[in-house]
Amino acid sequence: MPSEAWRRHFSVQTSDIEYLTNLLLEKETPLTSRQLALALIQRWLDKQTARLEERYKDTRVYNPADSYEVGQRLLFPALGNATGIVTAVRDGENPDYGEFKVITVELKDDDLSIEKEFATELKTAHKLIQAAENGNNPLTQFADLEPQDLLASDEERIIQSLETLLEEDGHLIRLAGTWFPKDLLIEIDLGTLHLAEAVLDLAGGGPLTTVEILKEIGMYEKSAEALQVFSLNYAMAHDERFDEVGPAGIVLWYLKRMEPEAVQSTPEFLRYTPIDYDRELLTPEMLDLEAEIADEYSPLSGDDTPIQEATITLIYPHRITGTLPLNIHTQKIFPTARTPRVWVTLVDGQDGETYTGWVVHGDRYVYGLQEYYKKHRLPIGAYLTVRKGDKPGYFVIDFNAYNPRREWLNVITENTEQIQLENNRRMIGGKYDDLITFGVNNLEALHQLRETIRQQKRPLTSVLKEIAASLSGLTPRGTVHVKTLYSIANVFYRCPPGPIMAILVANPAFEEVGNHYWQLTERD
Repeated sequence: MPSEAWRRHFSVQTSDIEYLTNLLLEKETPLTSRQLALALIQRWLDKQTARLEERYKDTRVYNPADSYEVGQRLLFPALGNATGIVTAVRDGENPDYGEFKVITVELKDDDLSIEKEFATELKTAHKLIQAAENGNNPLTQFADLEPQDLLASDEERIIQSLETLLEEDGHLIRLAGTWFPKDLLIEIDLGTLHLAEAVLDLAGGGPLTTVEILKEIGMYEKSAEALQVFSLNYAMAHDERFDEVGPAGIVLWYLKRMEPEAVQSTPEFLRYTPIDYDRELLTPEMLDLEAEIADEYSPLSGDDTPIQEATITLIYPHRITGTLPLNIHTQKIFPTARTPRVWVTLVDGQDGETYTGWVVHGDRYVYGLQEYYKKHRLPIGAYLTVRKGDKPGYFVIDFNAYNPRREWLNVITENTEQIQLENNRRMIGGKYDDLITFGVNNLEALHQLRETIRQQKRPLTSVLKEIAASLSGLTPRGTVHVKTLYSIANVFYRCPPGPIMAILVANPAFEEVGNHYWQLTERD
């Protein structure tokens, strides 16, 4: 059976789970789903080989170059793996082939017997000799296959069916991507967990690997290290004091009570309450702009193409909370995980200084850049690049710096009752999007205005009208770009650009004047 056809013959069976359970019991080592699948495929190959060996016991594969005796059993791959018994041997007569022999073979097909003659001991070239020498041997076809290659040809289906059966069986538990029989776990008592907490406390909360924790609290002398690690992982995963913060494939532990508040609970400025809107209102040009902005809450479709670097534009909610968005681009850079939070190291691309970072997948942000933003005095609208560092778990954050110079910006005034903007000059030392950027005269007053708007429950439409009305007097044509509306509106309501553009299209108070610029035609 050729390797490309093996998928028709292999599948994970319920009976395989008992074999895998015994395998884990024997090894006393947790194994991943992939390792278990490879073990099953190797077992299947061994069984197929053994079946063929039994079926063709004392059988030789016919090769015209070999010699045979009466009574020998032969296998003929060219005849659909037919078998037969040699009943006679005589000299061959053909001057083109020199000296050779001819054997008579009785081939059996069900109840029929057919006699055929075949050349043997040929000294000249023949295609059947070449086929035999090139490994056309049904008896060794499975021995030549590699489990890794077979799994790679259908990995998703095999792993999925295996994990489904393992979960249904219930005798094995999965933790940190590995499986092990629950009955074999070392009992981790409360005292050991208290010690683990103390070790993490002394380490500043973490992160520490399970092995590092075990070495501090004392290893079990009579148990394999892998079993100890799995058992402690299982116990800590079921204790609310501990948080597993490693990327996929790496287990790291942290004390939840020592994690930053902005990691355990989404900062208020980043909380988005989904807004219902009709996406059919958005033109192709608007959808292109939405993709360009790449807000993490926009319903954009990404692909699996790997990238080396991603660029984002810093909006106010992320600037004030010291975070980065996990959008369709940056999520390809930062690690995936099976846990809600992942601990990483963020590296300043300007001077190499490092910061502790947290990837919060569920709420789509990376936390830990407050000091970075303050140090470089980065403006709202700054272009930031993100790339993987030289070491695993390290990620470089950088921007295009230049000598600080005064730039004209829209600036939100100190008015605490309504949104008002003016033109003013600010020192900026890095490349930015001039449609996204704006300044703030008084942060405390701005947040008081934000609280006033939210307490009064002013709708997003009203906020957009206020922004547009204030900005209309700052430009000759009295227009405002969608990006600018999006950027300033996100001070007061976290919102992707889609609902904002839908409001502009649907509300007669706004009129489009081209190139994503709008003007206010009527005011409240």
